Amino acid sequence: MGIREHVQLMKQSSPQMAASPLSLRDRALQSVKESLLQNKEAIFRANEEDLCRADAQQIAPAVRKRLKFDAHKLADVCAGIDSLLSLPDPVGRVTLNRELDAGLILRRVTVPIGVIGIIFEARPDALVQISCLCIKSGNCAVLKGGKETASTNKILFDLIHQAAVSAGLPESCLLQASAHSEIDELLECDDCVDLLIPRGSNQFVRYIMEHTRIPVMGHSDGICSIYVDEHADFRKAIPILIDAKTQYTAACNAAETLLVNRKIAPTFLPLAAKALAEAGVRLRGTEEVAQILRRPVKTLCDSSLSSGLPDGTIHSEDILQDTDFHKEYLDLILAVKLVDSVEEAAAHINRYGSHHTDCIVTEDDAAGEKFMSLVDSAGVYRNCSTRFADGFRYGFGAEVGISTGKLHARGPVGLDGLVTYKYRLYGSGQIVGDYASGAKSFHFKDLPLS
Repeated sequence: MGIREHVQLMKQSSPQMAASPLSLRDRALQSVKESLLQNKEAIFRANEEDLCRADAQQIAPAVRKRLKFDAHKLADVCAGIDSLLSLPDPVGRVTLNRELDAGLILRRVTVPIGVIGIIFEARPDALVQISCLCIKSGNCAVLKGGKETASTNKILFDLIHQAAVSAGLPESCLLQASAHSEIDELLECDDCVDLLIPRGSNQFVRYIMEHTRIPVMGHSDGICSIYVDEHADFRKAIPILIDAKTQYTAACNAAETLLVNRKIAPTFLPLAAKALAEAGVRLRGTEEVAQILRRPVKTLCDSSLSSGLPDGTIHSEDILQDTDFHKEYLDLILAVKLVDSVEEAAAHINRYGSHHTDCIVTEDDAAGEKFMSLVDSAGVYRNCSTRFADGFRYGFGAEVGISTGKLHARGPVGLDGLVTYKYRLYGSGQIVGDYASGAKSFHFKDLPLS
């Protein structure tokens, strides 16, 4: 049986999945968690197989880091499941309750999207997060992971599927696509797949978007910027910058660009360069940035931070032009540029960024609000690391990905992003002719949602 036949069966089962009670879906999630913990050694052995193949193929360090599924990753996904279990049912929420006329009530009610295809690369923990989010939200899911984690994905999927079905969910609630050729077959299933969510490189996501009629939700690049304003507190700015760049360099919400106000650049840049160098970060920047880092530092705004400050440099091969700021490094490399104002910082981010997550460091409320208004990104932050852009950290339980689009869902996509809505109209014999003729008239009245 090919992908199309499997997905057609899934489409037929999706109403049953959507109508399943919350107690059943939560019981399935609890069963999934218990199964993962009981079989953790087998999961780790499968992951070691994937890591050995990755080493043999000399896969890039940033990619290899994403492949690893160890005790820490297992604890994270289990914490995500616990968080999902604590959340209310996203299905069946009444978001509009309106009386159109006496005995004629209109309600807008949340419902699952239906059948969702998720295609992701090199992230076995993503398979767990996505599966559990789809179970909680009453969606059926087709999962296609990268070949780099074939062994880990296989055992994770088998354990999750068996646990979900044993708890009472439909057999076809989850499907794993394993062959690369099945991606193109899945892309043609616009009659039975309601949404595609790709997670991977810019080239990969663009391919998905250009080869299907199925709606696509997701993002490609994660070019996140931090702007250090002239009114920034350096003691906040440097730890934020270090965390955003180094806490997990392979993540799409890691900082790739540092923008610094020119007024503070002579004092702030050497401090930042020292801290970044100690964290193993290589700087790339404009000639203007390089010149500042070549100068001896004579005065600093805070002498307690200046002891032992070395002269910083940017090598000639790391000099950037404005057009070089489109790059996502996913490595210990940071691009640096100076700007004159909040407006210029926002203009740079809107032009060269990826509309993912961007931050301003400032103690000036007006500057902070202006930045948040001007920057056209899914996440705009003030005085905190861009690494907070995550469904689990937002209290969503987990996420299927981060959307940089503006339709349906934006930012980390959790349970709310996996439901749509339908209108339910409750009548008592009304016909439109009476309203068209003037015999009756509408008197719209909003009722309590509960």
